[in-house]
Amino acid sequence: MAQPSNPTAPTGRPSGPGPYDSRSTWAAGGTVFAGVLLLVNGVLGIIKGIAGIAQDDVYSTLGQYVFKFDVTAWGWIHLIVGIVLVIVGAGILKGAAWARMLGVVAAACDLVLNFMWLPYTPLWALISIAINVFIIWALCTDRTGTRTA
Repeated sequence: MAQPSNPTAPTGRPSGPGPYDSRSTWAAGGTVFAGVLLLVNGVLGIIKGIAGIAQDDVYSTLGQYVFKFDVTAWGWIHLIVGIVLVIVGAGILKGAAWARMLGVVAAACDLVLNFMWLPYTPLWALISIAINVFIIWALCTDRTGTRTA
């Protein structure tokens, strides 16, 4: 007589990735944190954009740089990208299927944007770049909502 297959490991937990797998728990938590970071990064982008649009003398450049735009133009760019980041971050927190891939794309665009923004606020641009790298990593490593077949 054949033995029935046992889907649980000797510890009594299901084998393979599942709700008890520490990697999937960390990745799911990272995804929620990425959604919050997208929201925060978006709000800060909106604030940066409003500051750049309202007054041209809020930001000053550090020397010559290839990607030189008018600060008002940078303000509009940050405002629009900030609004997109807030919408995508809210979508990730709601668990929307479209939000994960769009979150990776939006974070990558914001990463490039902040690289080009380096001469205006170097320290904050580097912090934003690091945040975007984490967001991309967290959204790409969480496989809890995907099928493996």
